[in-house]
Amino acid sequence: MLETLNQAVRTPEMRKKITFTLIMFLIFRIGTHIPVPGFDKAAIDQLVNQAKLLGFFDIISGGGFRNISIFAMSITPYINASIIMQLMTVVSPRIEAMAKDDRKKMVEWTRYLTVILGFIQAVGMTLGLLRRAVIAQGPFSLIVIAVTFTAGTACLMWIGELITEKGIGNGISLIIFAGIVSKIPHGISTLYEYVQGGPIRILFVFFFLIIALLIIMGIIVVNQGERRVPVQYAKRVVGRKVYGGQSTHIPIKVNSAGVIPVIFAMSIMMLPSTVATFFPKSAVANFISQNLSVNSIGYNILYALLILFFTYFYSSITFNPIDVSDNIRRNGGFIPGLRPGRPTSEYIMRVMSRITLFGAIFLAAIAVLPAIIFGATGMNLYFGGTSLLIVVGVALDTMKQIESNMLMRNYQGFMK
Repeated sequence: MLETLNQAVRTPEMRKKITFTLIMFLIFRIGTHIPVPGFDKAAIDQLVNQAKLLGFFDIISGGGFRNISIFAMSITPYINASIIMQLMTVVSPRIEAMAKDDRKKMVEWTRYLTVILGFIQAVGMTLGLLRRAVIAQGPFSLIVIAVTFTAGTACLMWIGELITEKGIGNGISLIIFAGIVSKIPHGISTLYEYVQGGPIRILFVFFFLIIALLIIMGIIVVNQGERRVPVQYAKRVVGRKVYGGQSTHIPIKVNSAGVIPVIFAMSIMMLPSTVATFFPKSAVANFISQNLSVNSIGYNILYALLILFFTYFYSSITFNPIDVSDNIRRNGGFIPGLRPGRPTSEYIMRVMSRITLFGAIFLAAIAVLPAIIFGATGMNLYFGGTSLLIVVGVALDTMKQIESNMLMRNYQGFMK
């Protein structure tokens, strides 16, 4: 990894992309410290300390929520819009065709939906969750606050798309990555304060660090792991030349969806608290606060089920066994012991379903690990399994893209 980074920095084209990405990170970090006017900072700090879910939301936003900055809502509305649009591809044939044939139009619809969802979430936060922290309660002031939150999310969406287009990696994932990494010093200080309680707490922290190291190793192994399905191509004689006859394989990754299911599930789990802000004193808000708090059993069961669902859903979108089977048949290939066509696609689907189940269970187990640690030790560490999954997963995906760009550049240089 260090060697690849060293080569990338020495390459003018890659150095330009990396520099652009770092500049976008700097803009993001500056934005998290630009406050939205009209709020009582002390009331915001008290609210974040009381509500555990808001503490985790503050990590995702890179501290933007506690600072009540223009980026307080982070990129969550964009993620929710992406989830809705991808689910609509399954429901609506028109949107499915648009996703395949007119990707630019699909992105445009996602942007519009992001602004709409962002404004709805901003109104909910302003009128519900953050209402008691607002200094000026006039209608004009509340509208300005909601519009400012929405504009901040739209700006983050634009920054993420710029990173994807001109930088390195997936811009939206990297923004979340940057927000989590920026809170690592705060997490270290939290651990330091915790160990002041005595030798038993020191032992718990040591145990936690070992678990964290094992989790990182497990994430790398699972993300890199794959099942190789053998494929044999028959020999074909065209004129005086012989084509085919070689053996290859289809790589089916254990976790082909990456960290996308975790990010999607995390965004969905933030929706109940947003809904509760519209009805702060209702039975709905009381039910959500009692049964869907971060460390509650109901929250973590629902969180794990959503990760399982999105893992299968996203894997089915990115890897279609029927298309793979058709491509093998068109090129004169076959899986040993299976006929081309439907038996091949059914076999690939069966293998993919089994291996994806293991990857989905692993993601769900790591995501709910902080609740388990909290129940066993009482340590309320927001930087837990979900954060590690996102950080390690995004880092691995970004390194793969850097390696791919370097490899492509070498091939282009060879061709020239």
